[in-house]
Amino acid sequence: MQASDARDGAGPDDGAAIRETMNIVIVGHVDHGKSTLVGRLLADTGTLPKGKLESVKATCDRTGKVFEYAFLLDALEAEQDQGITIDAARVFFRTDRRDYIIIDAPGHIEFLKNMVTGAARAEAAILLIDAAEGVQENSRRHGYLLAMLGIRQVVVVVNKMDLVGYSRDAFVDIAQEYRRFLAEIDVTPQHIIPVSARAGELITGASAQMPWYDGPAVLEAIDAFEKQPARHDLPLRVPVQDVYKWGHRGDDRRIVAGRVESGRVRVGDEVLFSPSGKRSRIASIEGFNLPAPPQEVVAGRSTGVTLTEQLYVERGEIMSHVDHPPSVGSGLRVKLFWLGRKPMTRGRSYKLKLATAETAVSIAAIHRVLDASELGSSTGKDRVERHDVADLELHARKPVALDLAHEIEGTSRFVIVDGFDIAGGGIVSEVFDGPALGQAARDASALRRARLGHPATLVLIAGDPEAPELRDLGRALERRLLDGGHHAYAALGLSHGAARALLDAGLVIITIDDADAPALHAAAEELRDAALARVVVDGEPGPEDISIQTGAGAPPVEQLLVALAERGRLRS
Repeated sequence: MQASDARDGAGPDDGAAIRETMNIVIVGHVDHGKSTLVGRLLADTGTLPKGKLESVKATCDRTGKVFEYAFLLDALEAEQDQGITIDAARVFFRTDRRDYIIIDAPGHIEFLKNMVTGAARAEAAILLIDAAEGVQENSRRHGYLLAMLGIRQVVVVVNKMDLVGYSRDAFVDIAQEYRRFLAEIDVTPQHIIPVSARAGELITGASAQMPWYDGPAVLEAIDAFEKQPARHDLPLRVPVQDVYKWGHRGDDRRIVAGRVESGRVRVGDEVLFSPSGKRSRIASIEGFNLPAPPQEVVAGRSTGVTLTEQLYVERGEIMSHVDHPPSVGSGLRVKLFWLGRKPMTRGRSYKLKLATAETAVSIAAIHRVLDASELGSSTGKDRVERHDVADLELHARKPVALDLAHEIEGTSRFVIVDGFDIAGGGIVSEVFDGPALGQAARDASALRRARLGHPATLVLIAGDPEAPELRDLGRALERRLLDGGHHAYAALGLSHGAARALLDAGLVIITIDDADAPALHAAAEELRDAALARVVVDGEPGPEDISIQTGAGAPPVEQLLVALAERGRLRS
């Protein structure tokens, strides 16, 4: 069902202002109640499309089934006959805050490939667990998949609480078990909510059956999800689809064609093509049957551009602005979910497809294979079996241009083709210059840090980079650290890549800014011994921040040195 179908129902007039839209995927083990939950939300909020209820009831009459809310989602006749969701159904839904596309993904283990397809565009997720059955193997698989797809906004819903008598103890046991599991894969749920979708308890409001629960209802938790930054506000990424040269009637233009995955590009912009490293400027933006050539094109549009120099570029390159390029490398550390019938093994060649690029890859190292049926993992396996989640290093036959998962998701996701079948997929978490540099690079980093005598640290002073008192504090800290034999460097406007390189060299970096804090934090987390120390001066610090008070007895730089020493970030 498309969003336009739902607007025929109890939605606003066609002339209403355009509202924010968010994609949410709902996942869970088969029969844990995903479709019932969404069907209940549609019914309770009055956003069912015209004719949907009557159509489903007619199907129930024909098949001799008693109507259930789940049938509102099982739109395909074959699915209703089997009683399970096979494909990802898209459903329009609205609250007072925004519009939603709810993606009901399949829960049966045989349809995990469809679940990956359904979740690929989601910004947030609802994960269901049956209160009577508890955490199942597929519940863990789905948690892995959400983590691999980079979906960090997750609400866990413990459904069918009516089957356990609305027991608080039963809910707490499941919540604690699943929270521990999610922590293993670096996922922190925003809420874990007990509900009965069939009875409508804690779907849109408080529940008299569960007065012991004081958190939000499902509808409130959904509205608390934060919208991701618009794709046109991200760095420019245009995977090259093809290059056209007309070569007739004096038209010698070479038109570089592709879809703008993120960012925006204007005539006159200097652009870079990766991995070739070729540069030029945009001479014109081309389009079919347009009254006039546009001066700008933004994310989501397919376009063609001509360049001021006639460069030779190929399909598979990524066009970006010069100051925000993608990563390039032939050694890739990835998180991969394997769906192939044959195991993924060392010594075999596979095809990696990322954006428009294709290249042969092979396994360079298997760091660990996660077992979805247990909380543990194996570090001694030499292959990846079907439905395994693996942390691998891949060697690509040629360098690939891409982004890391926390940067731009569209150019970090890939699929692996085995023969003629898509057999796996995942995200890139690290890029190396070559296949042999993964462990060697990490060993060299550890050796540098050992010889310097102190761990790598990124000291991030929160505030305005132009504030003189903060700049004075940064310079004073750098001087004191250098005098004490530390390898320190103060800089403003650090990118993720620059911060990562300096930390990998073992330095103590000092910068002033909060705007790039997530990227800088990620750079610190990617290295084994590096850490970020956020400093708040005369403000409200967070639980992990270093608080500096200028009115205190000791000078601010002395307070900061003491705090860093207490955290073990200085020379011993």
